[in-house]
Amino acid sequence: MTSSALIQKVWNFCHTLRDDGVGYGDYLEQLTYLLFLKLADEYAQEPYNRDTKIPKGFDWASLRGKSGEPLEAHYLAILHKLGTEPGMLGAIFFKAQNKIQDPAKLARLVQMIDAEKWVGMDTDTKGDLYEGLLQKNAEDTKSGAGQYFTPRHLIDAMVACIRPEPLKTIADPACGTGGFFLGAHKWLTREGNTLDKKQKEFLRHKTFFGNEIVPNTRRLCLMNLFLHNIGELDGEPTVDRSDALISEPKQRFDYVLANPPFGKKSSMTFTNEEGEEDRDALTYERQDFWETTSNKQLNFLQHIASMLKETGKAAVVLPDNVLFEGGAGEKIRKKLLENCDVHTILRLPTGIFYAQGVKANVVFFDARPKDGTIHTKGIWFYDLRTNKHFTLKTKTLKFDDLQDFIACYNPDNRHERTETERFKYVSYEELMARDKASLDLFWLKDDNLDNLDELPPPDVLAQEIIEHLEAALNSFRDVAAALANR
Repeated sequence: MTSSALIQKVWNFCHTLRDDGVGYGDYLEQLTYLLFLKLADEYAQEPYNRDTKIPKGFDWASLRGKSGEPLEAHYLAILHKLGTEPGMLGAIFFKAQNKIQDPAKLARLVQMIDAEKWVGMDTDTKGDLYEGLLQKNAEDTKSGAGQYFTPRHLIDAMVACIRPEPLKTIADPACGTGGFFLGAHKWLTREGNTLDKKQKEFLRHKTFFGNEIVPNTRRLCLMNLFLHNIGELDGEPTVDRSDALISEPKQRFDYVLANPPFGKKSSMTFTNEEGEEDRDALTYERQDFWETTSNKQLNFLQHIASMLKETGKAAVVLPDNVLFEGGAGEKIRKKLLENCDVHTILRLPTGIFYAQGVKANVVFFDARPKDGTIHTKGIWFYDLRTNKHFTLKTKTLKFDDLQDFIACYNPDNRHERTETERFKYVSYEELMARDKASLDLFWLKDDNLDNLDELPPPDVLAQEIIEHLEAALNSFRDVAAALANR
């Protein structure tokens, strides 16, 4: 079967299951479990003969010959048993559940996967298939998976600016389904960039390190990486199922690429005296943090700064509030500008994230020695927001839309740059003179305010109104939460 025919077959079956109420996310989960078992079965055969650590009687062969209720019962037994195993096995099957309630549909899915040889299949085919399902899942707003999915063209642009090198480590403390890792992997294995044996081995086993607190998202990330030839079937996962903010990093990294979760406050859920679920603001008491705050993004920013080697580089997606918020926000910004070289900020347009009402930026900074000097001399700002209109469906952000920014960034030598209409340099002294040391800068004139005849199309305008209302609603929620916790 051709790769395109296989992809179509998997997609068609997904639509069949959706008629039974099984969404993309649940389908992805079951596909992950069954694909992992089938791949392990193939690796256990000639010519590989690998010990995949899957207990006999709980492997693919034990599943293949069953149907009806016996199949459903044995599938549940496999999920439970493998979830207690160590290493990658336990990580993939942690708290696994069967979401396909019709045994006949489960049998058809098993047969579909069994009919193919997956190990010999082109990595791009397997990877594209899985990434496509992840994107569809993100687009399904009811699933909430959009918060774990960063637009791939934005990732590619960030990676093209950072230009990660072979034999260097890359981390993401909130890695979702692994988009930044795959973007960096694509860059390192791009056409014309030939890697030697040592570099290939390092890329597969020692390059990528992440955290993902949500078990199901971590599971999808590990499988996504594995299908792109990162990691081992029988190895130890390099994506931890833990809250990255809890403690100081045990390791320092060459690069950090991240899009920490949106939503301003860190919180934990508990049961109150009335037996009802309640939420409480969560602050992280860390000696290495510049300031203690319950603002999640400010905590991630501090954590990412602490993750870098002295020669490390970071590119991080952060919401607007990080650029202008007072109190702890102001103190953290000043510390970041002192301790790191914050050299570039890309002001992103609205309408590119699946999370509604988000106004965000990419902040690029390099670590520097802690020698008491101020390392940020000035910041280059690129405005991709003013007079730019994007939506998730009709006018999506393309890589071409980011080409001018990449050219202005000048990855060959970022110390040689030229100002343009959208690219502007502001010195450290000018930034410090601003109220609360705000980095929330705009200088272009919004054409829509003067020319009502050239407003965006109605669907784009409607989406922008939704974005603004959602942003306002999120701000009100933060105010309400702060008042409730006083």
